[in-house]
Amino acid sequence: MDAEPNISFEDTAIAFKYKSKLALRKAHFIFGLINHPWMSALAIASVKLALMLRLPVEGIIRSTVFSHFCGGESIEESESTINQLGKYGVHTILDYSVEGEKSEAGFEATMEEIIRTIERANLSRNIPFSVFKVTGVASSELLEKVQRKEKLSSEESDAFNRVQQRVDKICERAHSCKIPVLVDAEESWIQDAIDSIAYRMMEKYNNGRAIVFNTFQLYRTQTPRNLRDAYHNATMHNYYLGAKLVRGAYMEKERDRADKLGYPSPIFTSKEDTDNAFNQALAFCIDHKQRISVMCGSHNEYSNYYLTVLMDKHGMSNKDERVWFSQLLGMSDNISFNLAAAGYNVAKYVPYGPVRSVMPYLFRRADENTSVAGQSSRELTLIKKEMERRRSSPG
Repeated sequence: MDAEPNISFEDTAIAFKYKSKLALRKAHFIFGLINHPWMSALAIASVKLALMLRLPVEGIIRSTVFSHFCGGESIEESESTINQLGKYGVHTILDYSVEGEKSEAGFEATMEEIIRTIERANLSRNIPFSVFKVTGVASSELLEKVQRKEKLSSEESDAFNRVQQRVDKICERAHSCKIPVLVDAEESWIQDAIDSIAYRMMEKYNNGRAIVFNTFQLYRTQTPRNLRDAYHNATMHNYYLGAKLVRGAYMEKERDRADKLGYPSPIFTSKEDTDNAFNQALAFCIDHKQRISVMCGSHNEYSNYYLTVLMDKHGMSNKDERVWFSQLLGMSDNISFNLAAAGYNVAKYVPYGPVRSVMPYLFRRADENTSVAGQSSRELTLIKKEMERRRSSPG
């Protein structure tokens, strides 16, 4: 019987080696706050009010949550984070996390910034992927109308053509630089429209290898079928499928909207069903590795371990370029750094952008850590364990 992969997510010396005592104390403070839902809610409400009133709180935000979860305000400011992660074999995915742009000028500026991340990645072995949200270069309202197959006005039709041109420019640059680009997932009422754009880009650019990756949210009941269909479509049209697997980030929003509009929730009713769907999707991708490249975008320890087991059973090298593991900066370092130390392909999403513009992203991270059962308490337990280890064996 084959031995299981020798990987543990309990080694805090490896997980936090890159963090100074000060950075570790800061992480302890942040997750301690997030671990108390009422304190977290109060802090978020206070920050939102302060920002609305234009109070000078950006300095405080920058030195606490922003510096923990973000690389900096620009690509240049993120360089130290890129280099620091790279020293330990952890790669970077630069994630321009400015949200809420509504104008054509804003969409164009976002597209240009995403192309800059691709060009920066092209100069560094530490940056193997780029990433973008379609709503960064398109109106959500327009995507929703396209998904509903409503007739577009001539102005809307022109706007949608520009959306497709922006996405094509991004993917064309990714293809010419040989830097894969991840298309992030969004809400179910615009996701079909995003999927159709992503698959057109795959058919155009994924001929030699997976350059364009679409994101599959496995908390949606339809996603296992969507993944199978995407594979069959790739096979039928002879291109490679890039699949980033995540559980999903809009659970409350999805359920609230379904309840409000009176349609069945598109989300699995239990965490167990979501976990099963996610792990089965990993197995499906590895079973079809000749056609699929997969990124496991998960903070779930079992799912990451399960993927190492699947790779082992298929006789795959830890460094097989078709398989990547990914977590967010500032979270699940015990997974990222221990996987990297064992020789797997690991990349951290490193968000960046002006402090005020990145706040919606940071608020979501706080909500996610508060709502995901055990996430912040697990982070806290590991941080405390490392602080105690350092006290008992200084140096």
